[in-house]
Amino acid sequence: MRTTGRTREQDAVGSPSDDAPPETWLRYAHEVTDPVLRKAVSSLHQQARIVVGYHLGWWDEQGRPVSAGWGKAVRPALVVLAARAVGGRPGVGRSAAAAVQLAHDSSLLHDDIIDQDETRRHRPAAWKVFGIPGALLAGDAMLALAVSLAQQDGHSARATAALNEAVQQFIGGQFEDIGFERRADVSLGECTTMAARKTGALMGAACRLGAMAAGADEAQAASMDAFGRSLGLAFQHVDDLLGIWGDPELTGKPAGADLHTRKKSLPVVAALTSRTPESKELADHYSRDPALDDMDTLRRTAHLVERAGGRRLSAERARRHLSEALCHLDDACPPPPESRPLRALAQWLADRDH
Repeated sequence: MRTTGRTREQDAVGSPSDDAPPETWLRYAHEVTDPVLRKAVSSLHQQARIVVGYHLGWWDEQGRPVSAGWGKAVRPALVVLAARAVGGRPGVGRSAAAAVQLAHDSSLLHDDIIDQDETRRHRPAAWKVFGIPGALLAGDAMLALAVSLAQQDGHSARATAALNEAVQQFIGGQFEDIGFERRADVSLGECTTMAARKTGALMGAACRLGAMAAGADEAQAASMDAFGRSLGLAFQHVDDLLGIWGDPELTGKPAGADLHTRKKSLPVVAALTSRTPESKELADHYSRDPALDDMDTLRRTAHLVERAGGRRLSAERARRHLSEALCHLDDACPPPPESRPLRALAQWLADRDH
């Protein structure tokens, strides 16, 4: 493991202190990653660059500067804090952080098309503005760019292999998610496996890439990967809860959006497989035409999921996966303070409301 002799004075100048709150670290990760993203995106074909920049919240559809933002920077923060936790100097892993964010945003571009989601981050999704072909091509360009960036923080072959594996897994998870829409017999185990691939794999890769950029050995990198994967499952459980019960003003999506699209999310599958009276009514609703939904119907459906135990089970599993993640982090890192920001971020992600 590389050691750096980092001091509190260096932290004060170059990055937040170990006891800074997670929101501060997320802002820091955004600040150090954004310039790398902008430089990389500037190399794209002009039309791809316009779509990608719009999707990342840098400008409007005409290319005029705006400040919509590209999200909470969760995955870049995982890269940066994983590097810090194993002793990396401040700033290590910025290219890897940008790579992971590009891979993630590529999947969001494609997900919005697949799910026909018309909004992303409180404004029209890219495919609604630029059309499906333009959004697809921009997503492909982002993914190719992500692979190039992953090679710039050292360990290029291992880094590329880690990112490629994560991409293959989240593509597989997306295929499974699509397949669930046509099935009435999805099990909770299948749903968890899909979430592990679609969300956990990339969060695991983020932590692995950060550790590798800081010079971690393979055992540490593997434990960091396991930490990120377990955290990804906790994150997805919370995300699915917010997809049903989240405040639209905070989530940026309409109330009950996942129910309207008949998404087989973890709480829904838990409810459908509960063998309760509510599960039968819920299954009947999921067989109906979504075009007939109104707000009363969606509220009733959310109530059925909750009464059948889907909300409680998802919350319990989020807590369990968080506990698993922190155990893996103990295996990977020395005691605090180096790992304190990463631990705090993990807890924040499992307790978030947006």
